[in-house]
Amino acid sequence: MSTDVNLLGKALIRLGILILLFIISPISLTIAFKAIKRYPEGFAHGLASLSLLLAGSLLIFTIYFAFKTFLKISEAIFKK
Repeated sequence: MSTDVNLLGKALIRLGILILLFIISPISLTIAFKAIKRYPEGFAHGLASLSLLLAGSLLIFTIYFAFKTFLKISEAIFKK
């Protein structure tokens, strides 16, 4: 049982991207909710709703990417 160093390096790069996504996702969601509150009608409300949809999908992607990243890290460490 040895560690695959190349795979672990790629997994650590993915971990760095994941940390950035953990920071960006909630901030974008908060900004989208504030935009919805600030612009209750008109074209700006449509843009705010679109940004809320994008921020929500980014949050879901972040959770999916976290599972895939931790799976790759465990695969690199516990490779048979």
